Amino acid sequence: MNKVNPSRWLPLLLEADARYRLTSWLFLRLLALIYLAAFFSTALEIEGLVGERGILPAGPYLDALSGRFGEISWLRFPTLFWIDHSDAALLWTSYLGCVFAVLLFFGWRPLLSLIVLFLLYLSLVRVGQLFFNFQWEYLLLEAGFLSIFLASGIGPNRLVVFLLHWLLFRLRFLSGLSKLLTGDPSWASLTTLNYYFETQPLPHIGSWYAHQLPDWLLRTGTGLTLFVELLVPFFIFLPRPFRLFAAVTTIAVQVLIISTSNHNFINLLTIALCLFLLDDRAIRRIVPGWLNRTPASGTKSPIAAAALAIAALLIVPASGYAIYELIADQRRETPWDHPTNWVRAWGLGSGYHIFPTMQTERHELIIEGSQDGRDWRPYEFRYKPNSPDDTPAFIVPLHPRLDWMIWFVAPQNPAMRPWFERFMWRLQQNEPSVTGLLKTNPYPETGPRYLRIRVYRYRFTTAEERARTGRVWNTEYLGLFPRVPPRIP
Repeated sequence: MNKVNPSRWLPLLLEADARYRLTSWLFLRLLALIYLAAFFSTALEIEGLVGERGILPAGPYLDALSGRFGEISWLRFPTLFWIDHSDAALLWTSYLGCVFAVLLFFGWRPLLSLIVLFLLYLSLVRVGQLFFNFQWEYLLLEAGFLSIFLASGIGPNRLVVFLLHWLLFRLRFLSGLSKLLTGDPSWASLTTLNYYFETQPLPHIGSWYAHQLPDWLLRTGTGLTLFVELLVPFFIFLPRPFRLFAAVTTIAVQVLIISTSNHNFINLLTIALCLFLLDDRAIRRIVPGWLNRTPASGTKSPIAAAALAIAALLIVPASGYAIYELIADQRRETPWDHPTNWVRAWGLGSGYHIFPTMQTERHELIIEGSQDGRDWRPYEFRYKPNSPDDTPAFIVPLHPRLDWMIWFVAPQNPAMRPWFERFMWRLQQNEPSVTGLLKTNPYPETGPRYLRIRVYRYRFTTAEERARTGRVWNTEYLGLFPRVPPRIP
């Protein structure tokens, strides 16, 4: 029996793969645009979310981490904001990310730009607490980290391409697997799309049109989703015709999602990762002629090659353990100092579970303020529905985190109550950085004396109802939302 000899197969893995030179060049440009969207969205909200007088200030959070974990805090929770977490530092980090994203797009020092972008975004994610605890943040971090090696001098090689394939596989397959493991009845009965377009966090007008489709077509779409997430991901590791099929079907589904949902930049990033299922030969057939360039081939860089090999030895086991955690349902039992959590602290090796369960009703929270307890005026959000007259807007790839997070509060998720009550407290104080996150503030000068939250059930109108009223929403008042006094330090 032949023994496995790393000295023989490792050089093969690190060997440049000429099939992906144009692909890598195009991927980095798309990644730059996605980074730009992520940093720009952050700049719009960061002060109100985790600023000095924001909802969850970064300072007390970092102090609590330091008190608990001591000198290793900076390594376990890596962020540049250990140095300075002032509002100016938070805001200028976001702006600097926008600048380097533009520089990356135009090809200025791509290696430096990618390293800076990764470190800046990692810093924001680590200090952003619940507001940055989304799966697409970690998807962007790992994709951004692996992209550093595409620009490191070695160019695309078999190992980095495999790691990008592995990232896409985990995203797609684990999203499908989680839907089965939860036992959610809407996925089991293929009725998910009967609810999804109406109950998703931030629908747009395309969601209304999709909701009007016949039941048989919505059930077929649910079944197709499971097929594309559970079976198609395995085609990623098969010969070229299978990879091309995986790319086409995955991209088609992502385009359909974008046309019916406001899911920030995750679908665009998924499409970008699919480029590595195509290769240069396929890319040249579909891109405009001015993009049909041949980028310079990579050069040998022992340091970059060694760093990539070490990264692979960290990412693959950590992500493999994430799959085990999902299957065994042990994510809450893994201790903070588990080796895989040290890897995930840097945004690498995460697991994914996109929409494993589905809400069947949409409840909207309408926050109102008053000076006298009789005249109540609503606080309006920028993007979530505020009234039956609102027509949901298309905002891809923007990611409004406050509007998104409110969606988790309405079902009375206990984990959401602490930040939400702090948000209400800041409204009571009329804190400008927090009220600035909203579309309107009914008491800009004095602030409210009283606050209340009314709960409504929102349903899409039918085509006939919309033709008659012009509205896309029907609403039903359900009552007042229970308040819990916040713990204010």
